[in-house]
Amino acid sequence: MNGAALPLLHLERIRQRYPIVLHGVGLNLLGEAPLDEAYLDRLVRLADAVDAPFVTDHLCWTGAHGVSHHDLLPTPYVPELVELAAERARHVQDRLGRPFGLENLSTYLEFRRSTLTEWEFYTSVVASSGCWFMLDVNNIYVSSVNHGFDPLAYLRAIDFDRVLQVHLAGHTREPNGTIVDTHDQPVCAEVWRLYADAWKMGGPFPTLLEWDGNIPPLPEVIAEVELALEARA
Repeated sequence: MNGAALPLLHLERIRQRYPIVLHGVGLNLLGEAPLDEAYLDRLVRLADAVDAPFVTDHLCWTGAHGVSHHDLLPTPYVPELVELAAERARHVQDRLGRPFGLENLSTYLEFRRSTLTEWEFYTSVVASSGCWFMLDVNNIYVSSVNHGFDPLAYLRAIDFDRVLQVHLAGHTREPNGTIVDTHDQPVCAEVWRLYADAWKMGGPFPTLLEWDGNIPPLPEVIAEVELALEARA
């Protein structure tokens, strides 16, 4: 068996028990180049192979001039980029033939050119494209601390009828006070409270607890899941 076939075999075995959704980091929706149609071809084949209920990626750019930066990079929040992002997201959803969701970023800088708030930009892209939200509550909190906005104002702008999934994660606070979305810590109390607010506004919705580094023993992960259940009460 070749190296490419083995992961697909594992996915097929998982799919026999659980639905599989696909979450990407390489679409480069707002990159300077046209969308990579070869990448989309592969994504469509994978989504069809696992019968994914939906596919998600990030409202950002990840590379330029043929160079991938391996990061999720922000843009100015301006109307002309709403139009571009919506056009491209609509195309992706049409190609996939299934719901396509856009995730909000955690960000560490702001652009002087921005004329919209982040949530105005995000909600406008989703509304104009006919696509969906993949709402990351931790990212809202991280950006709210880094940029000094009210995270509840962000949540109030979201049409929860169009939320495919909500993400939760931990983060790291740098010595200068900046919060970085590292996915290697427990979810903090402030994010749990924000998640509880989101649930009251628009629950129920599927929730994913992300933990990508410093992964703890299983009992600690289960304890985090139990905190999510408590926040919904």
